[in-house]
Amino acid sequence: VQLQASGGGLVQAEGSLRVSCAASGRTFWRYSMGWFRQAPGKERDYVASINRSGDSTYYADSVKGRFTISRDNAKNMVYLQMNSLQPEETAIYYCAAAPMAQPTGRMGDYYYWGQGTQVTVSS
Repeated sequence: VQLQASGGGLVQAEGSLRVSCAASGRTFWRYSMGWFRQAPGKERDYVASINRSGDSTYYADSVKGRFTISRDNAKNMVYLQMNSLQPEETAIYYCAAAPMAQPTGRMGDYYYWGQGTQVTVSS
């Protein structure tokens, strides 16, 4: 599966942004999906994930209550709605696919990665 992230941009602190990830192929439904982010000079961190069917979602503690991950298997899309963004959340946001029914927060479980989309939060 090939992944293409989009929707990044510049937003003010406390603002909202939705990033999207388009997947190619007819097997999208077989993959749990995740979002990760990497700030300049830092390691890539787990943000959120969703299972194959979309009825179970998981979040890093730092984004719980502010971010929402969702997917549309009919459209081969996964989304990350981000609210109350903070400057420290400026990063490249990556979507990734894991060939498992339930997702994890481990990067090594994700076989396929998109190219990332830049999110910049100004103070």
